[in-house]
Amino acid sequence: MRDPKISIITVVFNSEATIVDTIESVRAQNYPNMEYIVVDGLSKDRTLDRIHEHGDVITRLVSEKDLGIYDAMNKGIRLATGEVIGFINGDDFYMPGVLAKVAEAFLDPALDACYGDLCYVRQNDISTVVRHWRSSPFVPGAFEEGWCPPHPTFFVRREVYERCGLFDLDYRIAADVELMMRFLERHHINSNYLPGVMVKMRLGGTTNRSWENILQQNKEVLHALKIHGLRANPVRFFSKKLVSRGIQLFRAVWFKMQ
Repeated sequence: MRDPKISIITVVFNSEATIVDTIESVRAQNYPNMEYIVVDGLSKDRTLDRIHEHGDVITRLVSEKDLGIYDAMNKGIRLATGEVIGFINGDDFYMPGVLAKVAEAFLDPALDACYGDLCYVRQNDISTVVRHWRSSPFVPGAFEEGWCPPHPTFFVRREVYERCGLFDLDYRIAADVELMMRFLERHHINSNYLPGVMVKMRLGGTTNRSWENILQQNKEVLHALKIHGLRANPVRFFSKKLVSRGIQLFRAVWFKMQ
């Protein structure tokens, strides 16, 4: 069977120090049926210079003002022509062989989405794993328990976006969580968990930059739970999140020992 065309989208703003790692991790996939779309929010540093220096792997580059990261992601989706869409942020990078693994999963015509695991690494030392986010197969109601796949590992068929909608710009920090919740809990798309680390993410992104952002994200997630008719018990939700965070930290220590 033919390998599905995969559209990779990178949304970036002022990431001159890290964007090359992202681009080169996409190049290193060596996946033959891929398009790579980069959406820049009019970066004020040398991000665009870095992109042009390594841009031969990029299919489409857009640099213009946007309404924030999720507006830029929606632009990328509208530009995408692949059967499958994935996002990799401008300070994250893929592990080797990810796209081949994803493509193999999507040879199943019944599959709508797949996802895997993610490691958080230090901003200036990507060899040091700080947290190991291991996901699991989705079961209905999982989002009520604080469960969520790592969004940079979440690959979805383009027709799912066409059918179920794009990122909701009413959410400032948690639109990615709301979108995955909507797809999985409300529209019941068929998903598959692919065990193994797909992405390494540097600490310091929008969500994990401060406690204020972390609290804001969780408030938005609780709101999304209510909107989609799921239980939104703050005490239960936050206790589950804390336990999950502790497990991720423990796994990071274990990961480094291997």
